[in-house]
Amino acid sequence: MLTASGPSAPELASRLRLAITRTARRLRQESDSALSPTQAAVLATIERNGPLTPSELARIERVQRPTISRVTARLGQAGLLERLPDELDGRGARLRLTPEGRRTLRGLRGRKTAYLTDGLCRLDPEERAVLAQASELLERLLEDGGE
Repeated sequence: MLTASGPSAPELASRLRLAITRTARRLRQESDSALSPTQAAVLATIERNGPLTPSELARIERVQRPTISRVTARLGQAGLLERLPDELDGRGARLRLTPEGRRTLRGLRGRKTAYLTDGLCRLDPEERAVLAQASELLERLLEDGGE
C-alpha cells in the first residue's frame, strides 16, 4: 500500500530484497570469474581483515570450519592465498592473500564496477544522486544490523 510518504516498510523491504538479489546475481555474472561467490567472499574477507586463522575466517563468513578448510585449500592450490605459521599458536596457521589473489580481487571488482558504471552513466545526475543517498542508507542499515 502506497502512502503519501511512500511504500510501507514491509513493501519497501520486499522491493529492496528483490532489487538487491537481482543486482548481486547480475554482478556475479559480470565478474566472469572461475571463482565461486564463496571463494571470492573468502578472498575479500582475508584482504579486509588481514591474515586470519581458519577459525576466525569461518566465524566471519558464518560457515562451518570444514567448509572454510575446503574453500581455502582450493584457493591455496590456485595460488591465491597462502598459509603462514601462526606466531601466537605454533600449531596453527594464518591465511594471507598472495599477490595473485590481490590481482584476482582487483580484476573481479573492476569488472563489476565497470558494469555498474555503464548503467549509472545512462541515468541523469538527479537519479545518480538518489542512488548515492540510497547506498549510504543501505550501508547504515548493514552497520546497524550488527554485521
